[in-house]
Amino acid sequence: MSFQTVMNTISLWTLPVIIILILTVGLIKKVPVYEAFTQGAKDGFKVSVNIIPYLVAIIVAISMLKASGAIEMAGAVLAPVLNYFHIPIDTIPIMIVRSLSGSAALGIFSDIAHTLGPDAYATKLAAIMLGSSETTFYVLAVYFGAVGITKLRYALVVGILADIIGIVAAVSVCHWLFA
Repeated sequence: MSFQTVMNTISLWTLPVIIILILTVGLIKKVPVYEAFTQGAKDGFKVSVNIIPYLVAIIVAISMLKASGAIEMAGAVLAPVLNYFHIPIDTIPIMIVRSLSGSAALGIFSDIAHTLGPDAYATKLAAIMLGSSETTFYVLAVYFGAVGITKLRYALVVGILADIIGIVAAVSVCHWLFA
């Protein structure tokens, strides 16, 4: 049996085994499994309703950035610095949008890959950037909003700092691997 066949079999059976394990442990501990599940679903629905305003705010902010041309203007301003560090200008939108929305950044990445091709340095750098940074504002808005935290304190600063470090690390790794 090949390694790939073994991995496919494991991946097919992992979720059913986890579900059966959870149900078995619940029955052994005499937990009303169905009632606990429906209560969790109710709570999840309440949380999703509570975070809708935050999600709408993020979507509006991203749309405004795109429509106003702010992303393109930032690219024009940052071009000399980026050229000095051999960072393709095509990756600027990912640097800006990634901390706001993962799906928007994925859309931008898709456009870069389609336009420049999968082997282009900018495509490889964009892919590494997608994996080395977080959707900071999304996390703060959705998760902090879901639990009612209004004072962000240091979370915003640390999140932005982590995004910057992720971008620098992505540039370093990509330059080291592909330049």
